Amino acid sequence: MTSMELRQLRYFVAVAEELNFGRAAERLLIAGPSLSQQIKALERDLGVRLFDRDRRSVSLTPAGSALLPHTRDLLERAGDLQRRAGRLAGSEPVRLGYVNWLPPDLTTRAAAVAQLHIDAWIAPSHTQAARVADGSLDLAVCWVRTEDLERRGLHARLIGADRLYAVATGGGTGDVAARDTAVLLDNDTTSWSSWNIYAELLARDTSARAVRITDGGITGPAFFDHVRRSGRPVINSPKGQTTPLPPDLVRRPVVAPRIHWTWSLVRREGEDRPTVLALMDALCDGVGDLGLHSPDAWLPEGDPHL
Repeated sequence: MTSMELRQLRYFVAVAEELNFGRAAERLLIAGPSLSQQIKALERDLGVRLFDRDRRSVSLTPAGSALLPHTRDLLERAGDLQRRAGRLAGSEPVRLGYVNWLPPDLTTRAAAVAQLHIDAWIAPSHTQAARVADGSLDLAVCWVRTEDLERRGLHARLIGADRLYAVATGGGTGDVAARDTAVLLDNDTTSWSSWNIYAELLARDTSARAVRITDGGITGPAFFDHVRRSGRPVINSPKGQTTPLPPDLVRRPVVAPRIHWTWSLVRREGEDRPTVLALMDALCDGVGDLGLHSPDAWLPEGDPHL
């Protein structure tokens, strides 16, 4: 079958629909003898006879009838591939920014619909949302609230979520109630604006203890030092840790409620470019609920995915 070509499959479909080699040749704008030779070559490659033909009539064989719908489907998929490739070849790359998280199957999902350019500038959520609003980015994965979307003229869809946990001293790894945890807020609002808003709402709603810091210790070794001094398990931010958890500290699930951080894929409200819209669909379709609407789940006031 290595010599079989898509044009031969198109010839097969044309003859099957016309059941007349002369009419099919006219429709295909080729000579009748050439069409007949191509059909014979296809039959030889497939190893089956597709048509019964004599001087007066042409009819499909049982094998031809069985293969016809599959051939049409194959040609349709080939056409779809060509259309997608044409759109990609003629389109500008879609610029995507992010904070620290991207879906693991990002490139696979994006490949069929758009040329994806992942921006090298990793910035906080509020910065990435602002860059989408001013046109520096087409899309961004970030944390936003409904008021941010309305103020900046943005539209958001859920692309992912993290269930946050606490880091604690000691050997116990059991559940800890949110009211018995601490949550850090840093005075560097340029870097931690979104996290500070989230942490304040978490403390308000769950009675977790808000602890204000000035050393950037929301992540990294300074965070571990805050855990050791806290006396309470400390909520780990979705920024995560780039260094392994020290042996004297443990992870503990947070319950009552289970606290979640959402990742939105945001675009401009008036965005009308097909590649941007198609990429957003490709990345967000099928994401599901991610546990956000379970009875014991918590999201902060204003989260667009409440």
